[in-house]
Amino acid sequence: MATARGPGYATPKGAMKNGAKEEIVYLPCIYRNTDTKKPDYLATVDVDPRSSTYSQVIHRLPMPYVDDELHHTGWNACSSCYDDCCRKRNRLVLPALYSSRIYMIDVETVPRKPSIAKVIQPEEVLSKTGLSNLHTTHCLGTGDIMISALGDGEGNGKGGFILLKGQDNEFEVRGNWEADGTVPFNYDFWYQPHHNVMISSEWGAPKAFLKGFDPEDVKNGLYGQSLHVWDWEKHTKIQDIDLGPEGLIPLEIRFLHEPTAAEGFVGAALSSNIIRFFKTEDGTWATEKVIDIPSKKVEGWALPDMPGLITDILLSLDDKYLYFSNWLHGDIRQYDVTDTRNPKLVGQIFLGGSITTDSDVKVLKDTELTKQPEPLYMNGKRVAGGPQMIQLSLDGKRLYVSTSLYSGWDKQFYPDLVNQGSHMLQVDIDTERGGLTLNKDFCVDFGNEPEGPALAHEIRYPGGDCSSDIWMTHTAKL
Repeated sequence: MATARGPGYATPKGAMKNGAKEEIVYLPCIYRNTDTKKPDYLATVDVDPRSSTYSQVIHRLPMPYVDDELHHTGWNACSSCYDDCCRKRNRLVLPALYSSRIYMIDVETVPRKPSIAKVIQPEEVLSKTGLSNLHTTHCLGTGDIMISALGDGEGNGKGGFILLKGQDNEFEVRGNWEADGTVPFNYDFWYQPHHNVMISSEWGAPKAFLKGFDPEDVKNGLYGQSLHVWDWEKHTKIQDIDLGPEGLIPLEIRFLHEPTAAEGFVGAALSSNIIRFFKTEDGTWATEKVIDIPSKKVEGWALPDMPGLITDILLSLDDKYLYFSNWLHGDIRQYDVTDTRNPKLVGQIFLGGSITTDSDVKVLKDTELTKQPEPLYMNGKRVAGGPQMIQLSLDGKRLYVSTSLYSGWDKQFYPDLVNQGSHMLQVDIDTERGGLTLNKDFCVDFGNEPEGPALAHEIRYPGGDCSSDIWMTHTAKL
C-alpha cells in the first residue's frame, strides 16, 4: 500500500520526470500606473493545446483594493513539505509590492476559478514586523510561510522577512523570521537546509525604485550590490558579500536544485552579469562572475550605454540549463551550466526590447550583434516591452514569458507597454542540444482585457515549478 505523501515531489529530477504537464497557469495582472483605476487581478490562463480555450484568459479574480501592485507569488506548501502528509498546496500567496497587503488565494476548491480566502492588511504586517513592500514568498518545511520585505513603511530600505503561520490555513502573522538586525536592502532569497544556509539579494530602497529608475539613486547608495548569508537554524546573518560594480542590483537568486549542492547563481540586473556563489573549503561563501552581458553604445535612449538588464533567471530541474532575460536588450538566453564555472551559450531568442529596428534607438557599438533585431509581431500586433518574467515547464521543454517588469519602470522605459498591455508568450526548448524557438500558436494579449490593458507579471503552475519549490535531502529516501 502506498504511503501518503505531502505536496510536490521527492526530488527535483522526480518532478522533471514524473510531473504532470501544465494545463493552466496563474499570473497577477497590474493596473497601478496605468489609465485603468481598477484593482489588480489574478488571471488564470489555459495553456493546454488540447483545450478549446487554449492561449486564453479563462478567469479573472479582482482584488478588493486598488494600487496593490501585485508582483511575485508563492505557495503555502511545496516540495519542502513532501514528507508531511497533512500538508496541501492549496493556497497561492500574493504579497503586494506597493500596498504591502497579503492575499491568500484558494486554488483548491475550483482550481480554474480561484477565490480569495483571506486578506492580511498592511497595518498588521507593519505593526508586527516593522516591514513593508513585500516580494518573494517561499513555503518552509515547518509549515510556515516566509516573505521577503524591502521597506520600513516610510520608503527607506529595510531588509527583513515575515513569517506567516501556515498550519491549518490560519495564516496569521507570527512576526519576523530574522532573530537580530536587518540588512540595508532586500529582494529575493533561497534557503538550503543541508548546508544550514539562506542567501538573500538586494534591489533598493522603496523610495527610490517606486518612483522610477534614476541613475543618481545608484550613485547615492539607494540601490544594493550585496548578497547576505544567513544561518538557517539560528536566523542570524553570518556574512555579507559585496559584489562591487560587477554586481549592481542583484535580483533573482537560485541555488542549484540538487539539495546537497553548495552553489548557485544570481543575476545582477544593472551590471548585467550572472554571478556564481559557492561555499569555500573554510565554510564561508564566495562569488565569481561567470557570464558578462556587454552594454551597447546607443543614441536616442536615456543613457549612452544600454545594459541588458537581467531581470529573471531560472535553472532547469536537472540543473543542466540556466535561462535568463535581458529586458532592455530584448533577448532570452539559454546556457549549459553542467560546468557551473564555465557556462556555455546554447540558445538565444529576441522577443522585443529597446533596440529593435523600428525603435528610436540607434546602436552605435555592439560587440555581440551585427545588426539590430527586428520587432516581434504576434497576431498582427507589435509586442511592446521586452522578455521579463520566465517560467519553465517541469520537463524543461517549454518556457513561458511575460513582458512587464514593474509598472513604474514599465511606464518609464516602455510607455507603449503600459498603453497597449503586456503579452505572455511561449518558447519551445531543445533539451538535448540547446536552442529556443517561439511557439507562434501561443500568445496571450493582455491589451484586450475587459477593464483595459493590463501588465501581467510572474507565472505560476498549480503543482509547483522550478522557482517556487525547494527540496530537502531526506525526502529523496521516501
